[in-house]
Amino acid sequence: MCQEKLVQEAVDTLLDNGIRGQPMRDGHNKVYKSFSDVIEGKEGRFRETLLGKRVDYSGRSVIVVGPSLSLHQCGLPREIAIELFQTFVIRGLIRQHLASNIGLAKSKIREKNPLYGKYFKKLCRGIL
Repeated sequence: MCQEKLVQEAVDTLLDNGIRGQPMRDGHNKVYKSFSDVIEGKEGRFRETLLGKRVDYSGRSVIVVGPSLSLHQCGLPREIAIELFQTFVIRGLIRQHLASNIGLAKSKIREKNPLYGKYFKKLCRGIL
C-alpha cells in the first residue's frame, strides 16, 4: 500500500506539482516544474509556440452594417482584400501580361492604378 501511495504522489507531482499541498522541491529548494506548469500561463507551451505564431493571410477590421449587402454577404476594405488576395492578383497580372514578374506586379499593386483596381474587382468576382 505504501508503494502505491508513493507512485501516486510521484505521478501527481509530475502532472501538477503542488496539487497535494506543498510542492516538491529539489536539493536547492527550487520547485520542480510539472507538465501543467510547462503548458499553462503566458510562457507556457501553448501561448509561447502554438498560439503566438504569425499568420500570413489574416486581417483585422471593424464589422459594420452594409446597406448594399445581402444577409449572406460580407464586405472587405479594399486594402485588406488586396493584401489577402495578393497572390491571386499577382498571378493574374502576370498571366494577363500586365506585369512581367512578381516584383513588378507588387509595385503595380502599390501604385493603386485604377486599371488594376478594375482588374482586381473582376478577379475577386471570379474567386469569391
